[in-house]
Amino acid sequence: MKKLFMFLLFTIITFSQNIITPEEAISIGLKNNFDILIAKNNNEIANNNEGKGTAGFLPTLDANGGYSFSSSDQTSNSPFSFGNSTTKGYEGRLSLNWTLFDGFKMFADNVRYKELSKLGDYQAKLIVENTMVNILAGYFNLVQQELLLGIAENSLKISEERLEKAKIRNSLGGASSSDLLNAQVSFNNDKSNKLDQELRTEIARKDLNILLAQDPETNIKVIDKIDLPAFAKDYETLIEYAKEKNSSLLIAIKNKEISESNITSLRADFYPRISLNANYGYSDREVNSDSQRFTSAVTTQSKDASVALNFSFNIFNGLRDNIDVENAIIESKIRDLQLSNEENRITGLVREKYITLQKRLEKISLEELNVTAAEQNLELQKERYETGTVNSLEFRDAQINLSRAQSDLVTAKFQARITILELQQLTGNIEILEK
Repeated sequence: MKKLFMFLLFTIITFSQNIITPEEAISIGLKNNFDILIAKNNNEIANNNEGKGTAGFLPTLDANGGYSFSSSDQTSNSPFSFGNSTTKGYEGRLSLNWTLFDGFKMFADNVRYKELSKLGDYQAKLIVENTMVNILAGYFNLVQQELLLGIAENSLKISEERLEKAKIRNSLGGASSSDLLNAQVSFNNDKSNKLDQELRTEIARKDLNILLAQDPETNIKVIDKIDLPAFAKDYETLIEYAKEKNSSLLIAIKNKEISESNITSLRADFYPRISLNANYGYSDREVNSDSQRFTSAVTTQSKDASVALNFSFNIFNGLRDNIDVENAIIESKIRDLQLSNEENRITGLVREKYITLQKRLEKISLEELNVTAAEQNLELQKERYETGTVNSLEFRDAQINLSRAQSDLVTAKFQARITILELQQLTGNIEILEK
């Protein structure tokens, strides 16, 4: 008995540990999702590009150095001949290049890189939001399918009890063959429905595992109810939130701002360019000879430095600069139109989902009343069926009505939960889990 108790306790603990909450599912998905990992890396690149160095504010400094060696065997009657000699040389040079003025291009580029970094943040956030929505939709779909499976199992149990009673009555002569056959058909139909629902449940489980980037055969367990979070926000507040926090809208706004800074950057080509160049060099040369005239090595050292201020101005390049600016202006107009279109789309979606949610909540209240009425009716028909005051078809109708009402309630809750989820994303109110 003790071993049996320990086994059951272990089984219960293991089962409870396999149940994951919606928050845990999101955590797993965000950690494993490849699109999110790619987006984070791209965002990191954009953040690295943000700085005065990439915009051209800072100078460039190059260092060059060298070493040379040569050997010479010279025969001459000149008194200045080195004879057999070796020469070693060392040299080094520092070169500084600094753009002092480029038509304000560096300032425009600095702004553009900052905006690109922010754009990367918004794009990464949108990918995370989409992933969270997909995971939660998959999660609650599995919850829905398991609840529907429970309803199918309960209906099958009722039909099985009815079939057993019909068999007993038929054997005792208290029920006709027609009643027995009807009970058998009802049982078979419910068993078929249960098999279909088991398949839908397993498909939903597989889909959720894929969303979590884990083995599709993982026997993942979820909670057994669909709770609706409080979402008591009026329509005007939702629209305000969407305009301030919707990721897709923020991306469109940032693309518009980037296109404007690109125009400023291209217009810089119409201005002159001023740059500072500075150089410093050092060289050391040493000659060793076996000539009697040169009893010690001959060395030569030199240092040089230069500073130059360069001015350049493009007079004509085939109107390429004009065309680039005109195209950038057109691109900015396109971004402006896209922004207006996105604002209109988001506003329309918020209105649609808001109205949809109100209807879903009304339907839930109605379906709850239907379930209560169907449960009471089934109990009543069950008593009457056992006493023979109603036939098997009337009892079956009551049973089907209960199953349909329960299924409709589960579906209504699932649809309302998904609508709330969509509204949360549209209004930028999905909590991003940093895992």
